This record gives sequence, structure tokens and C-alpha cells, in this order.
Amino acid sequence: MKKAAIVMGSDSDLPVVEKAFAVFREYGIPFEVHVYSAHRTPEQARAFAMQAAENGFGVIIAAAGKAAHLAGALAANTVLPVIGIPVRSSTLDGLDALLSTVQMPSGIPVATVAIDGAANAALLAAEILAVGDEALRDKLLAARRNAAESVLKKDAEIAQTYHL
Repeated sequence: MKKAAIVMGSDSDLPVVEKAFAVFREYGIPFEVHVYSAHRTPEQARAFAMQAAENGFGVIIAAAGKAAHLAGALAANTVLPVIGIPVRSSTLDGLDALLSTVQMPSGIPVATVAIDGAANAALLAAEILAVGDEALRDKLLAARRNAAESVLKKDAEIAQTYHL
């Protein structure tokens, strides 16, 4: 199985991205975590992205706040899928990071999840990796079935309680 990379623009993003760690562990997806800044360590971020495929990665998650250029900087240097997590870290409540992440120029796509949406970023990464991994795909399908059963059970309980 290919690895997933999680790259943070700052270690202050760690509380947000830790939610992705739990998802990767749940699905048995190997991952690495790094801190590279699009502005303070641009050469290292570029080198990481350029070498990611040959280093066994199949997808990159980039978490950054404020100007949030990290996902775009990584995507500009690889053809691996890049998923951006806009991080709430400024007086604009994460809207600045969301807009910076989602507004990529044509030709350099970045998938973008909700502000602080690390769990969904990891699930999207898992789905990307599952394209070439049937066992992972089966785990994801089972989780979807379990979620649906849980909702239907809650529906039945509510209907039983409030049936007129």
C-alpha cells in the first residue's frame, strides 16, 4: 500500500491534523507527518513534493492557515493528489485559509475540505488510495454500511419514542 503524507505549515497545526492520524490508523494506512512552510522553507517543501512519488507516497495532505499556500506549493511540484486542509488560525476565522486553498489556478488542482476538516481529508486520501487497493476499498464500504445502519437504528428509536 502506498503511504499518505501529512504536511503542516507549522507545528501549531498539529491539534487539527491529529484527527487524520486516527483515520489512517483505523484503516491501516501508513503515513508520515512533516512540517514544511511554503514561505519559510520553500526549497524543502518543493523537494518533498518532487520526491514524494518515488518515496512511496500516493497522496499528500497539506494543512495550513492564514495565506495557506502550502497545498498549492506542493501541488505545483507533484502530480500526486494533494488535499488541502484550511486551518482556522487567524482573525478571519479560517476563511482566508479556505479561500487561499480552494482558489487554485487552472492546471494545478488541490482538493479542499472544510476548515479544520482533517478527518474528511484522511477519508478522501483513503478513497484515493483505495482505487488501487481492494482490501482498503472493502474497509471503506463496510464503514459506510455501518454508518448507514447506525443512522437507521437512531431513526427507529426516535420513531418509537415519538410515534403519535
